[in-house]
Amino acid sequence: MAIEIDKKIVGYDVVNDEKLTQDKAEEETLDEAASDIKDDDTGTAEIIQMHEKLERPETLLGSTYKIKTPQSEHALYITINDVLLNQGTKHEMRRPYEIFINSKNMDHFQWIVALTRIISAVFRKGGDVTFLVDELRSVFDPRGGYFKKGGKFKPSLVAEIGDAIECHMKMTGMIEDKGIDECQREILDAKRREYESIHASGSSASDETSSEFPPNSQLCMKCHTKAVISMDGCMTCLSCGDSKCG
Repeated sequence: MAIEIDKKIVGYDVVNDEKLTQDKAEEETLDEAASDIKDDDTGTAEIIQMHEKLERPETLLGSTYKIKTPQSEHALYITINDVLLNQGTKHEMRRPYEIFINSKNMDHFQWIVALTRIISAVFRKGGDVTFLVDELRSVFDPRGGYFKKGGKFKPSLVAEIGDAIECHMKMTGMIEDKGIDECQREILDAKRREYESIHASGSSASDETSSEFPPNSQLCMKCHTKAVISMDGCMTCLSCGDSKCG
């Protein structure tokens, strides 16, 4: 049967017995890999991974986080919608699909829209997207950062958006919450009580940052919280437990 060629030829390949054998072997390998990822419960469903060609479902699970900075009278509301993959199977997983940021303050509208579109595109790309947290938290405002309630220092508004994404990823299990253990927390609490008993006479409640740690605390370079005190010649953070003495 004659075949009419109506397009420009841009390349060709010589098909021989060796080529056919290689292609058949690759097909068999793919078939074996597909059979290995069959779900044990149903026997038919395959594991669905996050990728950019995944169609958006009609309904998504969402969580909204509020950000209020001393630099603006209006708060930002960050909404992250998740898609549920392999629902009803042992391979069920919840992955972020898109992000929206809304506020009455229109000063940052342009770059916030651009940021949400880029982050959403990275979410839909799939793979390990936890790197976004470190990238956003490393952004510093040239005008200077600010302290949140509790003495937590935020280098920029973008960094606080990264904190909100980190909080969401911890909630969905994408990032493991590596907090200090109970034993270390008891040691820090005892050290704090001892410090406050020594400096009780000089303490004051007029701290602008409303810190929950002693008013004379210094800024911790690890967790960015004003919680570092000096006890027995050792600088120790009462928030994360970081110590210059190991």
